[in-house]
Amino acid sequence: MPDSESVTEMWSALVEARPELALEGTTYSAWHFCDNEADANELADLVMSGTKRATAGLLWFYEEEGEPLPAVGDLNVVTDWDGRARCVIRTTSVEVVPFEAVTPEFAAIEGEGDGSLRYWREAHEAAFTRELAGSGRAFEPSLPVVCESFEVVFGDACSGR
Repeated sequence: MPDSESVTEMWSALVEARPELALEGTTYSAWHFCDNEADANELADLVMSGTKRATAGLLWFYEEEGEPLPAVGDLNVVTDWDGRARCVIRTTSVEVVPFEAVTPEFAAIEGEGDGSLRYWREAHEAAFTRELAGSGRAFEPSLPVVCESFEVVFGDACSGR
């Protein structure tokens, strides 16, 4: 659960420093990566260092949770596991492809492990298998994956703050 005070402070600072990004009525979400503390914090650090510039999730999850797919221009506050705001990212591209069709280029910009497609497939198959546990669904290489690229627009990883 995001730390609402931390997230609100980050958003207010963005509005002050980069008003062109946060026009009146602009909405945002706040969330952390992954399903465990160690990975969530490591991935937030990778975003902050500029190494991680993409993320991937199962299309099934969005459908199951009734969540809209990310869209180009979306703004999100990335938090650590404890919900402390780390930065604001803006979605730059979204593509839905089968797991088995994720490219080496996408795996590299996701910035995890050694950046290889082999590492990406192993790590994401494990994560998606955990995500599907108890749903009655099993991991399959043909499962559709939402591949989202982003840029940091505010936070210590950019000149904004």
